[in-house]
Order: sequence, then C-alpha cells, then structure tokens
Amino acid sequence: MTKDTADVTDPGPRSLDALEARLARDLDLLTLPPADWVPPQDGVPGGVLDVAIVGAGMAGLTAAFALRKVGVANIRLFDRAPAGREGPWATYARMETLRSPKTLAGPALGFSNLTFRAWFEAQFGRAAWEELHRIPRLQWLDYLNWYRRVTNPPVENETVLTAISGDGSGVTLDLTGPEGLRRVRARRVILANGRDGLGGPFIPPFWKGVDKRFWSHAHEAIDFQALKGKTVAVLGAGAGAVDNAAEALENEAAKVLMLVRRATLPRINKGIGAGHPGMVLGFHTLSDERRWAYNQYIADTGVPAPHNSMLRCSRHPNFALLTGCPIEQAKPDGGRLTLHTGRGVVTVDHVILATGFSVDWAQRPELAGIARHALLWRDRYVAPGEEGGDFAEHPYLGPDFEFLERVPGEAPWLSRIHAFNYAASLSHGKVTGDIPGISAGAERLADSIVAALFTEDYDRHWQRLLAFETPELLGDEWTEAEAFQ
Repeated sequence: MTKDTADVTDPGPRSLDALEARLARDLDLLTLPPADWVPPQDGVPGGVLDVAIVGAGMAGLTAAFALRKVGVANIRLFDRAPAGREGPWATYARMETLRSPKTLAGPALGFSNLTFRAWFEAQFGRAAWEELHRIPRLQWLDYLNWYRRVTNPPVENETVLTAISGDGSGVTLDLTGPEGLRRVRARRVILANGRDGLGGPFIPPFWKGVDKRFWSHAHEAIDFQALKGKTVAVLGAGAGAVDNAAEALENEAAKVLMLVRRATLPRINKGIGAGHPGMVLGFHTLSDERRWAYNQYIADTGVPAPHNSMLRCSRHPNFALLTGCPIEQAKPDGGRLTLHTGRGVVTVDHVILATGFSVDWAQRPELAGIARHALLWRDRYVAPGEEGGDFAEHPYLGPDFEFLERVPGEAPWLSRIHAFNYAASLSHGKVTGDIPGISAGAERLADSIVAALFTEDYDRHWQRLLAFETPELLGDEWTEAEAFQ
C-alpha cells in the first residue's frame, strides 16, 4: 500500500482519547497557543482582565479560543446557565436536528480535529457519519461541551451580568453569582450573549393585552405535557413555529393549527445562496444601504423551516397549516380563547407565539449604560419606509464589532465593548452566532482586540524592546583579524 492510499483509507481516530491526542499534536506542531505577551496591568486592586466575555455558548467559546491562538490568556467567560447548559440547545431550541448542513466546520477555527465531524467519527465511525443526515440538536450540545473541555477556557457559570459601565482605561462589569455581588474590571468586553443579547422575544403589541394564561412565547419555558388533549395555535411561518408545533403534536395535543400571516409559506432559504467566503469576509465593508438591503431582503422573503422539520409536523393527521391567516382579534371564552382570523373564527386552548427575537434595549436593563450612549442604525441610515422597523434599533457597530458613541466624547469606553451576538448581523453579517461564519467572525474579533491591546501598551513594549539583551552571538564564534592582508 502506498502512502497516498493509506492516507485516503485512514479511518481516523477511533476514540475521543485518540482524537484529543491528534488535536494536541496539531497545536504542538503549530506552537499554539503562544505565550501570553500582553503586559499585566500593575497597580489595579484585584487585578484586571485583558478580555471579559459575557456568554460561554458557541460564540463565547469560539472567541475565547481565537484569543488564546493569538496569545491572549488573561480572559474569563461568564454565563448565567449551569455548566453544560449554555446556549439555547437544551432550553427553547426544540428542533430535532440542526438546520445547518452537517459538513460545516463551525467553531473549529481551522483545526480539522476540532470539528463536529472529527468528534462524531471518533465515537461512531465513518459509516455512521455517511448515514447521518443532519446533526441532532442535543448531540451538538454534547460536542460543544467537549469543545469547551479540550480548549479549556476559564468559565464562571451561574453568573449574571447586572450592570456595565466604563472609563478611559477599561470597563466595569457588575456580576452576581455563587460568590454574591462583585465587580470585575476588564480592558475589553465581548458580549457573546446570543440571539437575545440586546433584547428578547418579540411580542407583537396586540398580544401584550391578552391574558398571559392563554399564550406563551416560543422562546420561554412551555409545559407541553399540559397541552395534551388541547387545541393549540402556533403563530409564525419559520422553523421555530414548526418546531413548537411538532413538540405540541408529539405531546398529544388534540389539534395543532399553524397560522401564518403570509399568503404563502417561504420555500427558499435565500441565505444559503450567499453562503460563501466573499460574503463572510466582505459583508462588513459594504455601504450602509447594501448591508441594510441584504438583511431586509432575507427578512422579507422569510427563512423556511427545513424539509425534515416540516415533515415532523405534517405526518400527524391532527396538524393543519393555514396561510393568509392574520389574527385580527382574540377574546377569552370561558377557559378558552377565541381567535378571529382572516380566514374565520377558531377557539383554542393555548397560543404559542413563534415570533422570534427583537433588539429591544428595555428588555436588557443591565445594558442601560450602553443603550444611553450607543450609536444605532437609525442614527446613520434607515431604508425608506422602514423607519419604525426592528433594524433601526440595532447598534451601528464599527469594523471591530465595537460600539460607537452617538455623541462623540460622552462615552469613549464604548469602543472597548464588542457585540459578538445576533444584534451585530446588520453591521457584520452572519458571523457572530450562526455556525457557517462563526470561526471567521471570532478570528476577526480576536485580531482586532490584539491590535488594540498592543497599541495601548506600545510604550511598555518599547521598553521591553530596549531592555531585551539576550545575545544571539556570545563573541567566541570567531577570531577577529588584526589587520587586512
């Protein structure tokens, strides 16, 4: 057998121990991670972090490892969830499988032995990989927990950010956790806090006036077992609506109605059509008009549920899908709710709003210090006719994911905070939370933070250079001639 043939037929590691040994060898060959080169901040009581990361889900973990790759070790991650439960995967995410293709490298940062595929094949083999259609949701969480273990970032779980402020030299985080209330100082802060990082569930104003006992939002805890034998309406046209409808059906709801305002259900995922390196790496360089237009077009055309997710619902005979069916009125009727829709009247026991998230600063009081100073898209550009839309409230971020001041000079510390969450999508595209672009986004973020830390510490690096006196030549490598011959 030739070497080339052996390489093609190599089954790869056959255990996680073997895979981890290969990953360690990869890092060793590349001399990674490098030594921490950032000078410590002297004279600060309790010390100061170079980077604090709020969130230890996929985005936070990827950002942390990207920073370690470039020699920034004085970091810490804070997450409100218990260890192993970060992100949406074990809470409001209710899909059977991920929506992304299984072949995406995700948070691997260029390391083949850090991919989901490598992790999966090491445990189940290549044949099982070939048979796998898409990645099961909870198996993705298992992979992320392994990713956290092998990259080993310093994470503090069950720790909640309660306030954020700053000054010319850094940012102060007010936190509450197992140790009680405390303050942490950091030179830079990354908000890797997910889809609801700068807001929360979008609840149409109409529904805020309806008794809460009749409805739930898809992104909160729902007792689906309590819906057994009930008639349930799910409002929405996307994957979240389909996932929640399926969950109700599988918990033996008597009937599930998926009510869609649109005349037709979206069928084409336009975002896939722009899934290439040019978009990932170049989107943030586009004009404001073009960045807005791209995001608005995707929102207007809609993102359909995956094929297998829709089949998960339609295989139940007690599932019904009605398009062109906006809710015009909702009235309590004893212990039930009567919905007046564009296609008639129906009485249901419970309504699930699958209406997604919005950037809503009021839902994030801990970020009030940012909200009062941050430049928003409505301050720079709004597409004609979209003045009241959600996009207008998104932060208008700089090229390094940093917040910018609405009034220059009022809060210069804002540029020390980087939005690596859903709210960055209007400024930077899908590189802050979606699997396809997460590595590219994390590396760009890490590179920009490294540049900022270096320039801030230039004087100290200059003094280090002047003080460096390790000789390359000792003086005994040659004999100096007395004169020219």
